[in-house]
Amino acid sequence: MVSIPTTEKSVAQVSAVDGLPLAVETRQPSGHPTLLFAHGFGQTRGAWRGTAEALAAEGFRCVTFDARGHGESGHVAGGDYHMEQFIGDLRLLAHAELHKPILVGASMGGLLGLVIAGEIDPGAFRALVLVDITPRWETKGVERILAFMQAHPDGFASYAQAGEEIAKYLPHRAERKTEDQLRPLLREGADGRLRWHWDPALLNGLVRESERYQPRLMAAASKVRVPVLLLSGGRSDVVSRETVDEFLQLVPHAEHVELPRATHMVAGDANDVFTREIARFVGKLSSTDRSDAVTA
Repeated sequence: MVSIPTTEKSVAQVSAVDGLPLAVETRQPSGHPTLLFAHGFGQTRGAWRGTAEALAAEGFRCVTFDARGHGESGHVAGGDYHMEQFIGDLRLLAHAELHKPILVGASMGGLLGLVIAGEIDPGAFRALVLVDITPRWETKGVERILAFMQAHPDGFASYAQAGEEIAKYLPHRAERKTEDQLRPLLREGADGRLRWHWDPALLNGLVRESERYQPRLMAAASKVRVPVLLLSGGRSDVVSRETVDEFLQLVPHAEHVELPRATHMVAGDANDVFTREIARFVGKLSSTDRSDAVTA
């Protein structure tokens, strides 16, 4: 069984089933109610920092990690990435926890959670929080994201240039990222250029074949029985009213909350509201557990 740090706050390298190192960060020791955060494609565990710190302060154990090929986690030799690897990594981390975790999954992370909870391992999670993702998504929104990711294969000359490009991509955000905020997202190559932290090979098979997974994702969603909260961005171009309605038909017990001012980047656009909604949902789960214990 994999060992994840049990101290109040730490970062460690955890070995996946195939030996690939995964960078895992924990806040609060084992024994506390656990939230396991799975980020979206092209992100890192840093996407959850504000929410994880706030919820850890409220007594929750918050586990964040860099998916393989991202951030400080290892890259797959030969660039042969496929969905089953990511599913295996998430299951490994879920079962390493003392208490069954609540998964908070954004985009790719949420889809992995659906497959695990509805198809492969229904007992892996206590509940799911899906962040702006549904089993079927709007292709144009995903194409916009991938176009940005592919736009600078030669990297950037400076952090300032990278910050300018991100500001163009996210024009609705008033503040530009500082160099300190950008540093975890970029890696300096031998040529002195700054490139994104993720393995470029991820853009090959894993992304090109993503839409073929949609029937599998929809079938898995229809079998999910744990509590589900879907948090969507009112300005998202990845999730729409149509895809949300379709998801709610597949998972009729799911709760849906729209954050009107958020885009697909929900946690970054409306972090305070996002965090409050998670705390509310988790609190409601705890109340239900107590009620069931009383009436059992």
